[in-house]
Amino acid sequence: MAANSNKETIISDDGKWYDNTLADTDQLLSFEKLDRASPDLWPEQIPGVSEFAADKLPSSRTSSPPKWMADLENDDINLLQEFGSLTTSQLMEKVRGLQNLAYQLGLDEAREMTRGKFLQVLQKPKRN
Repeated sequence: MAANSNKETIISDDGKWYDNTLADTDQLLSFEKLDRASPDLWPEQIPGVSEFAADKLPSSRTSSPPKWMADLENDDINLLQEFGSLTTSQLMEKVRGLQNLAYQLGLDEAREMTRGKFLQVLQKPKRN
């Protein structure tokens, strides 16, 4: 009995008895081909992933730049390359700096709005 420790008898859905051994794992292979052409059966889970994947395939690459780069100027591209060359810690430091700047701008805006309220800058002129 110790020699058959890897052997197990199982019953399939059709009621037949099978001996399941470690060598029988080839029976678990499936050669079924799934047709994913139908958007009704296989909707795109994340919008834009199909376009992204198509851009990454070598056969679909063209000499024209991607759509998202059409509106970028040279300064924007240089900034993206600079961010791409940063390490993770340097990038996190840059993000913290941007968060601090956004917070400071919010405080400045609140102060200026309060100042405008006291000076009655935003009130409509009274008609006589």
